[in-house]
Amino acid sequence: MSTLFVSDLDGTLLGPDRKVSAESARMINEAIADGAMFSVATARTPATVGPLLNDIASPLPFIVMTGAAIWDRNSGRYVHASFHREETALRLVEIYKKYGLSAFVYTLGDDNVIHIYHLGEMNDLENSFMEERLHTPYKAFHISGKEEDLLPERLDKVLLFYSMRPTEEVRRVYEEIKDSGDLKAVFYHDMYGDDIALMEVFGPEASKANAVRRLAGMVGADRVVAYGDNVNDIPILEVADDAVVVENAVEAARLVADRLIGPNSEDSVAKDIKKQTKMLKNLE
Repeated sequence: MSTLFVSDLDGTLLGPDRKVSAESARMINEAIADGAMFSVATARTPATVGPLLNDIASPLPFIVMTGAAIWDRNSGRYVHASFHREETALRLVEIYKKYGLSAFVYTLGDDNVIHIYHLGEMNDLENSFMEERLHTPYKAFHISGKEEDLLPERLDKVLLFYSMRPTEEVRRVYEEIKDSGDLKAVFYHDMYGDDIALMEVFGPEASKANAVRRLAGMVGADRVVAYGDNVNDIPILEVADDAVVVENAVEAARLVADRLIGPNSEDSVAKDIKKQTKMLKNLE
């Protein structure tokens, strides 16, 4: 039985320094050499996924942008993308404007590059977020530098609306759109603490769960082992044959897990992948 190991990055595979440790890379590479199929499912884009996983020798595509796309590092191209319907994207723009909530709008261009626009005025956190992601061949920002919005002429290739603002500002929009059948909204707190909420709004078919199913079919996996730590990992944990959370996982993720392993600060995911791969190899 072939097994696909899929791990979240931040808070799961990455250590507290937000990097893959040399030890984790070594153990995962050993597992891959023993036949393990390894990929990631992350909210990040290729601009940061590529460098972060540079020392891991997996030939498989990676699930990025919380399942909105599957990216092949070897070719540098997206092998699958899930977009908002154009009418839904237009409606979301009006809702964001109504509540005065700013957002980054991620689109996929014909040049196979993520083009990012912005609704509303940029604050210091958003400027810092953008500056950390400049100067990459995988991503291009289109920011006016003024108060007016700068959006693409067409909104039929929108992958994601992404907000990082004070919790109550984000919650107001989330409460209005969360039950819409033509989109998927994820509201959560992460590295910025409880005062800043993150919200990702995707098209109706975009999810880590759908992307994991698709990837498993692409690589011929009969079984999926998934690793996570936060609420946006719950979809892959729910569809996995073996759902694993790290010790530092939030309670909501723990509730859907089959197993609990050590914290992300101790190379716990890599240790478990290596252990599981050896066990599977001994069963052959």
